[in-house]
Amino acid sequence: MKNLTLPIRFGIVTSAVLIAYFLILALMGKHTNVFYSLFNGVITGFGIYETIKYTKIRQGKDFSYGNGFTAGITTGFVATLLFTIFFAVYATELDSTFLDKLSSAWSNDYKNFQGIVFFTVAIMGFATTLVLTLSFMQLFKTSNNSKKIMG
Repeated sequence: MKNLTLPIRFGIVTSAVLIAYFLILALMGKHTNVFYSLFNGVITGFGIYETIKYTKIRQGKDFSYGNGFTAGITTGFVATLLFTIFFAVYATELDSTFLDKLSSAWSNDYKNFQGIVFFTVAIMGFATTLVLTLSFMQLFKTSNNSKKIMG
């Protein structure tokens, strides 16, 4: 558990930034435009990148691909889980018309539209986490290639 404290803390901070970004969009009336959710990937990516970077700094020579991967996945999953919970509370308790505004065509056709939206938010976050963690680990992993000495 000691090795997961840093990724959990970064996950909490990342989710707080995601929530703040969403609320700022809500204040401007832009939170129903799905295009703005693309920036969530940038926020999540930055959190994952920083977690892996600090994990590598903290562990030094003991850093391994598995340690970095675990740190990135943990950060992203914690951030996604907390943001999804916030999103569900926001959509059901704080602004009950939000989902209707988000997609008026879909909300009338599906009985469990809320569940579909919450599931989609979670799956998008988990998928983004996995892809970004795998990508960033290519930057941080140690190479197993032997160095060729030019003579």
